[in-house]
Amino acid sequence: MSLPIEDFGGRLASVWSELRPATRGLVEHALQNPPPAPARSVPYDARADHELSRLLTALDERAHEAGNLETEKGNQLRHIADTCAAVLQEKTRSAEVFTQLVRRADKRRNYKRIDALADALARFAPSEVCELARSPEVVVRALSSEALAQLPTSVLIGLLSDPVDAEIARDALRRQADDYGSEEARQIVGALDQMNLNSDDL
Repeated sequence: MSLPIEDFGGRLASVWSELRPATRGLVEHALQNPPPAPARSVPYDARADHELSRLLTALDERAHEAGNLETEKGNQLRHIADTCAAVLQEKTRSAEVFTQLVRRADKRRNYKRIDALADALARFAPSEVCELARSPEVVVRALSSEALAQLPTSVLIGLLSDPVDAEIARDALRRQADDYGSEEARQIVGALDQMNLNSDDL
């Protein structure tokens, strides 16, 4: 970065200073132009997820208040925020962070970014995708429901034993049967419906 992060205000500088060096390095590496050769593998964990999510929130809040910044600084601030979001998009496996990124892209009508986020769900654990399917955010629910319908039927069957995710898994199986013509899913849904009928008769 040609400008020190301190130029963007005390709160942002504080958040930046609290990042671990490895986490800060992820953003600094992504900001280099032209992009350098891929860096050696940097460990990415839940703490890095939290740190970058917090940084992105601070960047976006500061960008929203950027009226008192010079044009060049305002543009650079938005570029840093977009870069931070791109790093999170590439790395995160957190339902909470995914929701933050989708909300951000939807607010900006960045449909290309939303499509890329939909693709990123392929690396999420099924339980995280189920959590997203219960989100109050319409776009998040739509993306996660589609991702669940694309999972192997065997994975969805495995989720049926989870009392938290069973209903979401059943909906995904029904969609596989109705929208994608999966015979295996149709048989499972039929068996589940029959079990419900039998239990109602008791």
